[in-house]
Amino acid sequence: MEVEKECGELNNLNISTVAQDTQDETVPDHQKKKPSCCASIKTFLVALSFCYFAKAFSGSYMKSSITQIERRFDISSSTVGIVDGSFEIGNLLMIPFVSYFGAKLHRPRIIAAGCLMMALGSFLTAMPHFFMGPYKYNSMKVEMSSQINSIDSTYSVSPCLANTTLTEDIKPECVKETSSYFWVYVLVGNMLRGIGETPITPLGISYIDDFAEPKNTALYIACLHTVALFGPMTGFMLSSLFARLYVDIGFVNLDTVIITPQDTRWVGAWWIGFLLGGVLMLISGIPFCFLPKSMLTKKTQPSPEEQKLKVTECDEKATVNGFFLSLKALVCNPLYSILIIMTLFQMNSFLGFVTYLPKYIEQQYGQSTSKANFITGASLPAAALGMLLSGLMMKKYKFGLLSASKLVFISSLGSFIFFPSIFVIGCERLEVAGMTVSYNGSKLDTLGGNQLFSDCNSDCRCSTSQWDPVCGVNNITYMSACLAGCKSSTGSGKSIVSDKNV
Repeated sequence: MEVEKECGELNNLNISTVAQDTQDETVPDHQKKKPSCCASIKTFLVALSFCYFAKAFSGSYMKSSITQIERRFDISSSTVGIVDGSFEIGNLLMIPFVSYFGAKLHRPRIIAAGCLMMALGSFLTAMPHFFMGPYKYNSMKVEMSSQINSIDSTYSVSPCLANTTLTEDIKPECVKETSSYFWVYVLVGNMLRGIGETPITPLGISYIDDFAEPKNTALYIACLHTVALFGPMTGFMLSSLFARLYVDIGFVNLDTVIITPQDTRWVGAWWIGFLLGGVLMLISGIPFCFLPKSMLTKKTQPSPEEQKLKVTECDEKATVNGFFLSLKALVCNPLYSILIIMTLFQMNSFLGFVTYLPKYIEQQYGQSTSKANFITGASLPAAALGMLLSGLMMKKYKFGLLSASKLVFISSLGSFIFFPSIFVIGCERLEVAGMTVSYNGSKLDTLGGNQLFSDCNSDCRCSTSQWDPVCGVNNITYMSACLAGCKSSTGSGKSIVSDKNV
């Protein structure tokens, strides 16, 4: 509750009550100012729900784009983890101060400012795409395809470097450009999103708690989180769609792209979702500019004990000293401390799981980025249903603190019991010649190192640092057409076919 408003009510309770009664009796009905249509807790709930949807969409889209950002900016998994964690860093830096001092100010307008900050962060995240130039993936087929097109569409080019007449032009391996630091823009944009998200949850929930009827508060919050879960669903589904589109769509001729979404080098149009997320955040912040600082409430008058507690709160003014006093009071609360510790463990596992789940599905089950994102998003309706049912149960059965804690414990325990099944369910690993199996198909001892060279490719001067996989008719994957012993390649674009003439 707002401290300033409550202090005023406590110091002038009788005077304000008499004055209000007198005013109501003397002012005619036709001259009484009617409350604005915006001054409704349900209006605020609808606006906050859309805001929750928009911010959840942006957050889930970032999670689903992790693998594509990693490939596009050529950074390691640890670096991309820091980029993803920058959201929480920005949130952590601001949330204690915004939660304490923001409650004393115009909360809807602060939420609107947060939405604007998140929109700017989303736009900044997408900006590097327009300055980095076309995406260049490591492939020898690009060189061969360009030469085929420049000579004759039926011309045969040999992937074996020892026997080709074009060895002067074909590079044995792609020369990697110096890594850029454009990923820093993604990090800063994600941090701005974290800073902007800071006031939305604490100030939004406190606003509902202050001006909604106590019997409806739990249901309102449940509806809020239920609508919010449609954000991740939409984010993962659209990410699945955009992942099928080539990253430079609209900027390059797609006929020259020789890789497909199933290729490990494929990067989808990840940037489109961040532009869409920025637009949604801008729209979601508009209604809060017209909502009032406070609303009429039907809450009953506080008891003497509650009034005494509020008087104590009034002594702590909105100062730095009052901030630390409030923080000390929270830390010294055993129940609150236990809840914080439990939440830390829970969120630590959940965020790591959601961040790398699409990548895990890609590698463990051999799925494309698009399908991995679709599978991740398809599991979220169950969470939305659980949120809604829990709110209905708490309202119908009037759950107290102990009953609600039991419900959380039982549901969490059931989740953790089934979770380890992910470690025993998987697909057989990809058989790669010279790495997991020999060139005749027999199993290799992986501890003995790679055996990439054999009789069929020993004279081809193949590169062992280039990953340009091809699949043979024997269902064995070769690291490159050269290592597969192919002597010729025909066609262009995605139609390049290597022939093994040995």
